[in-house]
Amino acid sequence: MLYLCIPSHNEAPTIGVLLWRIRKVFRDFSREYEILVYDDASSDETAAVLEPYHKALPLTVLRGKHRVGYARAVDALFRAAAQRTKYPRRDAVVLMQGDFTDQPEHLPELIKRFEGGADVVVAEPAPVASAPAAVRQLARWARRATRLWLVRAQLTVDGVGDPFDTFRIFRITVVRDVVRAAGDAPVTSGPVRVANLELLRAATSVARRIESVTVEPRYDIRRRATRVQVWPDLKAILRAGWAARKRRAASPA
Repeated sequence: MLYLCIPSHNEAPTIGVLLWRIRKVFRDFSREYEILVYDDASSDETAAVLEPYHKALPLTVLRGKHRVGYARAVDALFRAAAQRTKYPRRDAVVLMQGDFTDQPEHLPELIKRFEGGADVVVAEPAPVASAPAAVRQLARWARRATRLWLVRAQLTVDGVGDPFDTFRIFRITVVRDVVRAAGDAPVTSGPVRVANLELLRAATSVARRIESVTVEPRYDIRRRATRVQVWPDLKAILRAGWAARKRRAASPA
């Protein structure tokens, strides 16, 4: 079973079509799957858009009364998938965005890597002309940040060029280990890119094999402005790296 986990906030213009494209992919690339969407207190028509898809797709929508943010939404999705699975060594979580940035058509290649034995599969975004300026700028500065010797070890993952993006596959044995290690705390925290980095580092610390695949994201077909904020996002990444360095220095050998 593949659990496609999609955190969503105000994605009414895209979420329905995204689900339909996922359905089309799995019609041609037959695998057992379930879609888990966390509707993070959307104030637009996201809930209404999702409603009719319950009849056509294996869809479960999770909701909270108040907005919790990306990291808490991912935490809820991971815990839901970990509870549902019957075969944790065979099953996987696929984490992807609720707009069209992560293309469902790339799923077969990622899934084949997972079925080939990888515990974590990372989709690394290639530079594309359609990327908003803020996305290109943050990617450039984030790459520079990963070269700073003070925080380099805390902002990198072996074998992965971009540890800050969302589109990944995790074997559920890895997800369960991450959830167990977190205990009552969320499995990740902070804004989107910091949360993705923390999650990937936690997962790769218990994974036996990690693979990465270069994909081309799409930014030219979604119907909203990017939510990337270059300097706040970059400062959050650097702060996370510095905090991790201090925790490592303070911990017993």
